[in-house]
Order: sequence, then structure tokens, then C-alpha cells
Amino acid sequence: MYSKTLTLLAATLCLAACSTTETGIRHSTPYRQGMDGRILARIDSTVNASIADGDIPGAVVGVVRNGTLVFEKAYGNKAVYPEVEPMTVETLFDLASVSKCVGTTLSFMQLVEQGKVRLVDPVKYYFPDFQPWTDPETGEKIDIKVLDLLTHSSGLDAYLPNVTSYVQEFGTNSPEQLLNYICTRTGRNFRPGTKQLYSCLNFITLQYILEKVTGEKLCDYAQRYVFDALGLKHTCYIPEHFCYTPISLIAPTEKQADGSVLRGQVHDPIARLINAGNSGNAGVFSNVEDLAVICAALLNDGSYNGRRILQPLTVQKMFTVPATNAPEVARALGWYTYYTGPYTSGDIFPLEQLRGHTGYTGTSILLSPDTHTAVIILAHRVHPNDDGSASRLRSTIASIVASSILL
Repeated sequence: MYSKTLTLLAATLCLAACSTTETGIRHSTPYRQGMDGRILARIDSTVNASIADGDIPGAVVGVVRNGTLVFEKAYGNKAVYPEVEPMTVETLFDLASVSKCVGTTLSFMQLVEQGKVRLVDPVKYYFPDFQPWTDPETGEKIDIKVLDLLTHSSGLDAYLPNVTSYVQEFGTNSPEQLLNYICTRTGRNFRPGTKQLYSCLNFITLQYILEKVTGEKLCDYAQRYVFDALGLKHTCYIPEHFCYTPISLIAPTEKQADGSVLRGQVHDPIARLINAGNSGNAGVFSNVEDLAVICAALLNDGSYNGRRILQPLTVQKMFTVPATNAPEVARALGWYTYYTGPYTSGDIFPLEQLRGHTGYTGTSILLSPDTHTAVIILAHRVHPNDDGSASRLRSTIASIVASSILL
């Protein structure tokens, strides 16, 4: 009780001690927010070792506590090919699957709280051709529900078996054909709600539901009702159309066969080649300070700087593991828990309430509601050759941040 009282006091005092603006993240010091800055400084050696080992070319790390950014630092290089460019804290990263939570999930939960979509709705309510799971022994047909998509318990295939073959058959920029493919040809691997199979196709299906209900593309909806609503200046899908960000501020990802690198174009093949950057599974670009605002809002029951994107009970529902799913699922709505992996949460944080998400490119966010803390890691392990790793780095930094908390 004493510790929680001090934490709430620190959060209150920061309103006067930190610089406050209508938009953007407030800044503070670790000490003012009950953290040991000397321990946080250990992040330096951890990230630098990962760079020296060739796991990543560079990174930006941010730590949020009590609604303020208490640690923000750039490491290494933004680019190493075709030319070396030093990393800066302003750098935008391709968030990859972190897009699933900050883009698709936040947008979709708004529809749920507005009564436009129900978690128990079968997907076929929106798309009549969407096929159910069929019991191979009894022939019983079980509908896949919206809840199953959000918790990766639908049983849909993880990804397209071969994007190149798909493009040869249907062409690029073919979202309508992809929807039909998911409805009728994608595998249904188990009874919905009984197991977990992480699937990009789940969140692409959620995208298509959102677009049918709202009449807007996901990229437009998320921009208006999530990113702009929070006052974010450097978060968007399709940067050339929305962020108005110089290409030099965006971290490149993978080198292509022709010698070019992807820069400002989403790395994920489905999102880039089939959905033209507007995709439920990937496609959001952002930087550390904008992500800090999102994290601060979620740790503050859905609002920050007087700007609300979700109601308190909606945030609570989103972070809750559905009791109707089998224990083997153990996922919240759009967010992983410690118990579902990928075990990048470190060894110190209280585990029960931890929520987070990782991205294939090397990005991650971790939320600890118990301690009012968030950890943001923006790395691009896929640059230039898609042969790096960020898993150990994520876990190590999480442990350092947790151990720095004094009250």
C-alpha cells in the first residue's frame, strides 16, 4: 500500500515538475518518477553489445513511467547500406506486427465500445462466404468469431503459403481477392478458441471487417481516430501519403534483389505487395516519442493530455484474457501476455498484468500496468540482410528497466 501511494504521489507531482504541452509526451527524470537512473544507464552496454555482435545496426530505446518519458536514447546507425547514417531519436521505424496492437486493435476496440461490432459476432455475419471450422470426425461446423481473430485462436493459417505464387495468380494490390482467399481457401486448423496459432490473416480479416463497418480504409480510420486523436505527428501507415516525413528520417529495412533497400515501404510482403501498405497485420511507422504517448494513454485508462481514444472499461476488456477461451490460448485482445510468449518480458516485472507485442523487424512495446511503466524498443534487425536478432535484447532491457524501479 505504501509503495502504491508513493507511486501515485509521484505521478501527481510530475504534472507540476514536467514540461506539459497539449500534444506530445511529457518528459521527466528517472529520479522524479521513482527510478534509479544509474541502473537504467545499463541499457547502454546492453544495446551496444547487441550492435557489436551484429544483431542490430542500431536502435532507439524509450522508457515511460507515470505518464512521462524518463529515458530516451539512440544507438548505433540508422543505416549501414548503401551508406552509413547515424541513428537519432527522431527516427521512424517500420513497426511490423506492433501495428497489430497500436493500429488495428485500438481502432477495432473503438468499434466494439460503440456497439458497431460484437466480440461474439461470427465473421460470416460480415462476410457470408467466410467458411467455418469443420470437425473432421463428426462434420460439425463451428463458426469463427471476432474474439477468435483478436486472440489468435481462430485456427486460420499463420500466413499465405507463398506470397509470390499468390501474386502470380491474383496480382499485386489485390485486397478484394485476398479477402476471398481468406474466406474460402485459407486452412482452418483447429476448433476455434481451443488453441493458439499466431496469424497475420486474423488481423487482416479484422481490417476488412473494420473497413466494411466504417466505409473507410484502416489507414484512414486509424489516422483520424487514433493517431491524430492523440496528437501524434510521426505515426501513420504509408508515410509518403500521411506522415509527410522526409525519407531520411525513416530507418531502412531489408536489401532487395536489385540492390535497393526498403525505406518508407512496409517490410511485410502481404502488407506491401497485396494490401499496398494498408494492412491489418503490419504497416504502421512511428518513432519513440509518439509510441510513448500511446503507451502513456493505455496506462492511463485510454487518455493522455486530455485526449481520449478508448474508455477505461474498454482498455480493461482489451487487456483481459477471455475466460471463454481454453487456457492454452491465454492471449488478451490484440496483445500477448507473458504466458503466451515470445518471452521477451524479462525476469523482474510482475507477470500477471504484463501486456505487449513484438514486430518482425525488431520493434517491441511492453506495458506493465502494475508499475505504470512501459518499455519501447525500436530496432531494425532486418537491415540490411534480415539476419539479425532482437529477442535477447528485449528481455535484457526489460529486466534492467524493472530493476530500476524504486517505488
